[in-house]
Amino acid sequence: MLRQFESSDDIVQSEDMKHRRALVDVVTWTLVALTVAAVTMHILGMWVAKSSLVGLSAVVGAALGFGAQRVVQDLLAGFFIIAEHQYGYGDVVNLSVTGGLEAEGTVEDVTLRVTRLRNTDGELLIVPNGQMIKAANLSKDWARSVVDVPVPLDADINEVNTVLREVGQTFYDNPRWNRLLLDAPTPLGITNLELDSATVRMVARTLPGQQFEIGRALRGDIIYGLARHGIFVQSVQQQSAVKTAGDEAAQTGGGVSDEH
Repeated sequence: MLRQFESSDDIVQSEDMKHRRALVDVVTWTLVALTVAAVTMHILGMWVAKSSLVGLSAVVGAALGFGAQRVVQDLLAGFFIIAEHQYGYGDVVNLSVTGGLEAEGTVEDVTLRVTRLRNTDGELLIVPNGQMIKAANLSKDWARSVVDVPVPLDADINEVNTVLREVGQTFYDNPRWNRLLLDAPTPLGITNLELDSATVRMVARTLPGQQFEIGRALRGDIIYGLARHGIFVQSVQQQSAVKTAGDEAAQTGGGVSDEH
């Protein structure tokens, strides 16, 4: 286990490094803001009388109170995101945003005001921190890869589970994948029943952010392992075709047997 975490250094940045990077950005922008404010006040003090400066400060304060509420909300939310280590640079996150929208991707930057994500399509998503309702960190400490395997109803489920355990252990023993796994992939049993298939779920704990790569590789090994025992995974097209045929038969009053 210790070896696995040591070898993960080249894969996932440490939590301390992520937090340190975020703090550097916050301190930098805070210093810039304070410098700009100080210079502005100095210039105003040189050209505006002190009595007028008091009135101007009141006007500016009122404007900020009414017009910059959202900005203040973003800044406060960003402060707590960084202070509480909710996520940082390099994390894979799913953000629920006001209005029912979702943003998912890899964190490229976290500032006091916004979070920048890069999604799987290569798009850069900029999300104001104050607009977030929920943040799901998919790469915090460890992650779970979930693979659902649809098999025919007439398949022996005990045999399916046995094959999946063998596939999981072989997969775990592979040096290529062992360094990304915290334990061997294991079947959980049937999680769903359809008209013509039963879904068996397989799970594996992985290093942060590696659940997607593990899931893709594990699916291929599962298909091959089951096929060697004469068990073939049901495709979405096959399930849809059988369901459609069943619906049509019900509408016509029972199908082939009613024609005789």
